[in-house]
Amino acid sequence: MKKDKEERFRHELKYLINHPGKKLLTKRFKELLTLDKHASGGAYTIRSLYFDDYWNSSYEEKEAGILMRKKYRIRIYNYSDQSIKLERKKKFGAHIYKESAPLTREETERIIKGDYRFLLKSPHPLCQEFYYECMTNLMRPRVIVDYEREPWIFDVGTVRLTFDSNLRAAIGSFDIFDDSLPTLPIFEPGKLVMEVKYTELLPQMVKNIVAAESDEFLAVSKYVLCYEKTRYLNSFDYWYEA
Repeated sequence: MKKDKEERFRHELKYLINHPGKKLLTKRFKELLTLDKHASGGAYTIRSLYFDDYWNSSYEEKEAGILMRKKYRIRIYNYSDQSIKLERKKKFGAHIYKESAPLTREETERIIKGDYRFLLKSPHPLCQEFYYECMTNLMRPRVIVDYEREPWIFDVGTVRLTFDSNLRAAIGSFDIFDDSLPTLPIFEPGKLVMEVKYTELLPQMVKNIVAAESDEFLAVSKYVLCYEKTRYLNSFDYWYEA
């Protein structure tokens, strides 16, 4: 199947920091970076419904340290259906490549209910490939991941620095549009994730600022953390049973 464009991987670094460290970092780089224009009020809520196959490959490969892996998710913002994307995130070590295709609310609800037939007729190759994953590998919803994101950008090197706070796993349903779903917190109070993403280079001035307040390099993904928090509720250990 022909790709729309050549894959271009970018670098991604994740750190677990605290709020005082975040405050100091923001003070240091506010003259270099600008707040993303999409962050109305300074931040927005991201909700992602992650999928995995029958063998929980996305989870197992991450835990095993497999260098080349991928995962699928449906992402919305501020619990709204105005922008819905099916995304596939490929990873090779610290390098990532993200593809996306638009979905309507009706299409999203059909996927959640297990109706994938329409994807085969989609004009987007990603949707067609997701259909084959769902049919051959039994790709199904696994967990909803919520957090608030404060995004900053720096044009040189196409640098994007984000602070993701209040990471939590939604439970009770896979209805991605239900903003009343109860959630389970992932981190202790005062902790958040800082992500540094860039495609070409990370300017030394930004690198120095980031290194100064980085507490701990975070090797575990948000998906893995939320999956582990909720899998006992959803009986996702079936294939481990003898």
